[in-house]
Amino acid sequence: MNKPWETNEIMKEILLNLFEHKTLTAAEAKKVMLEIGSGVYNDHEIAAFITVYLMRRITIEELEGFRAALLELAVKINFEGIPTMDIVGTGGDGKNTFNISTLACFIVAGAGHKVAKHGNYGASSVSGASNVMEQLGYRFNSDADTLKKELEVANICFLHAPFFHPALKNVGPIRRNLRVNTFFNMLGPIVNPANPAYRILGVYNLEMARIYNYVLQKTGDAYTIVHGLDGYDEISLTGETKLITNAGEKVLSPEELGEHVVQPDEISGGSSVKEAAKIFQDIISGKGSPAQNAVVQANAAVALQATGAYIDYNSAYAAAKESLMGGKALQSLNKLIGLQ
Repeated sequence: MNKPWETNEIMKEILLNLFEHKTLTAAEAKKVMLEIGSGVYNDHEIAAFITVYLMRRITIEELEGFRAALLELAVKINFEGIPTMDIVGTGGDGKNTFNISTLACFIVAGAGHKVAKHGNYGASSVSGASNVMEQLGYRFNSDADTLKKELEVANICFLHAPFFHPALKNVGPIRRNLRVNTFFNMLGPIVNPANPAYRILGVYNLEMARIYNYVLQKTGDAYTIVHGLDGYDEISLTGETKLITNAGEKVLSPEELGEHVVQPDEISGGSSVKEAAKIFQDIISGKGSPAQNAVVQANAAVALQATGAYIDYNSAYAAAKESLMGGKALQSLNKLIGLQ
């Protein structure tokens, strides 16, 4: 790595080109990300590079290149043919909801499906998936046998992103210091090292949905992209939701996805990690409000339906409700924490 007061000539040229509104090819983007992961650039250069993408949208080619690099650098995990699920949002929607995706993962696990949840600490939110899991007593690990055991016993394991993307250890502090949504938020949902068979990805704007749709279509993976049309990166039931899958797209109302319309303040995530964990525990223990329950059940139902194991959405929603209200999701959590 060059010294803090020196400028790497390669990065200088890249930045000058980007400042002139030029874009990177997929190959160039991959090369830059590999070099970031190899420690070629200092914090100031990385921060400047990230800042470019705060001022303009990332292109499809750039995202594909960054993704290819991170997957190449990642610690590999192989669940030997076990089809897994991941439900994850990009974050950055500024809505401060509780940990809906993580709760939905436990509901899916409680319904009998295997989940390899990929998550990280909150970079632009109070409590990311890793924050709440750590608060609940989960110990992060990257040992394949341990993770397989968790899948076997609890139907769910948690992949803490820094343990599987160690090349990006220097990027985390920069993201936290910036305290804004960066293009790394877009990368997280599509670099799960377990390569899940089913991906549910939440995005907070339609441009991001379009880019994800294009990238994922080329992979051949089964996916569902979720976008709350009022700006949520998940099904919030506060308004209509757009769902995009391999087969096409549709817009559904809160009444079609859940039991009723929800108000934004009913799905608040609290103001601290401790408060977020308390909300999480209350909901998974069957003590959630009708609004909280409906939202997590809707998100889990979309995930369950994506597996093809249910006749229709209503059947998937019924299974999600049974998992949450029948205590199966809680059992999955207790089994997972019991293995720690």
